[in-house]
Amino acid sequence: MKGKKLIFLFVLSLGLLANGLNLNSLGSRAQAMGGAYVAVAEGPSAVFWNPAGITSFKDKTLGVYLTDIIPSGSYQFAPLGVDASYSKNYFAGLFSIYVPLNERLVAGVAIYTPSGLGTQWDGKDFAAFVGGNELEWNSKIGMLTVSPAISYKLSDAVSVGLALNANYGMMSLKTSAGGFQYAEESSGWGFSVTAGIMARPSDRLSLGLSFKSASKISLSGDVTMEFMRVVSALYGTEISTTSGFTRDITWPMWIGFGISFRPTDKLLLSADLHWTQWSKEDVLVTDYENSLWKLVFATTPENEGEMVLNWKDTTQVRLGMEYLLKENLAVRLGYYIDPSPAPDETMNVLLPSFDFNVITLGLGFRGDAYNLDLGLEYLMGKERNIAPSQHNMPGVYKMNILAPSVTFTYKF
Repeated sequence: MKGKKLIFLFVLSLGLLANGLNLNSLGSRAQAMGGAYVAVAEGPSAVFWNPAGITSFKDKTLGVYLTDIIPSGSYQFAPLGVDASYSKNYFAGLFSIYVPLNERLVAGVAIYTPSGLGTQWDGKDFAAFVGGNELEWNSKIGMLTVSPAISYKLSDAVSVGLALNANYGMMSLKTSAGGFQYAEESSGWGFSVTAGIMARPSDRLSLGLSFKSASKISLSGDVTMEFMRVVSALYGTEISTTSGFTRDITWPMWIGFGISFRPTDKLLLSADLHWTQWSKEDVLVTDYENSLWKLVFATTPENEGEMVLNWKDTTQVRLGMEYLLKENLAVRLGYYIDPSPAPDETMNVLLPSFDFNVITLGLGFRGDAYNLDLGLEYLMGKERNIAPSQHNMPGVYKMNILAPSVTFTYKF
């Protein structure tokens, strides 16, 4: 019996919340300025960056933001002749409305996707890993957030803001388990708050501080694993190939500090530091409802489907600028560094993580009742050559991401 137990191996170390998952630059103006926006925080995405910034709205304002995230990745593992690549689009966006209640108080609500990414590989490229079987290898994870917010101007120079976030998380995954197809779908709710303060000591200088609390989301859904047919034969008992399951995932705490300065009437400069507490993501545990699945997983090195992450905290440095070519036309540029929280020992093909250097640019058009902003973000991932470890997939990883966006704002 002991020998039979050792035959069943299940290793699924999945990077669920890597830096490539979080949308680093929500809103086209913020995106074009490199996401150095905590001390600016104007426009439809203000509630995301710093809710204190929504006191800038003087009229009822409707905002819509859309972005197309286009990752292009590749993976090579020379010992087995694996040479795989993929490119797939993922859409995200925001809808918001803000209403001034009086000269000092502004309320609003935003519905947006702060997170979302995944991969989709051709199963033929990974057949060498699973005895020639052509399985599906893809992943998709995202979050939809509803944020009612309120901001109050304590004085002409200082504003504070608070948003309550209801977060709906979604995850799907298809991969190999013991050389057979593994597939799961899950979703769940979690809650968090975003709080911010903004100070403008002068007309040319602004300081901002923003905090997002961690959000624990309890995912639940169904999983199918065809390898359970083999386990049934080995143990001489019938074990279902499907089971319900739950898994808790925590979107981490985030703190952003920003400064913006206007040296001339036409030029705006901004700089941010963003810190994310990824180190809380150590090991994720999947709890299967099927009692026989629990028994099987308890006999393996990966007890009950543990996902080992061992991530580290990260700090992003962001720089941005905006220059007014005309009174109603602005050009924007930005740059930021986005380090990966995932170590080599947990790197894999389903949601890989990279150190990114990012350049951004965009345009802004201002009308009497509307604004139109365009943004473009190009993330250049540093190649990762991963050596074998217990919880990873060794090989050479590459990824770049292109993200164009558009934002429309209407005052009424």
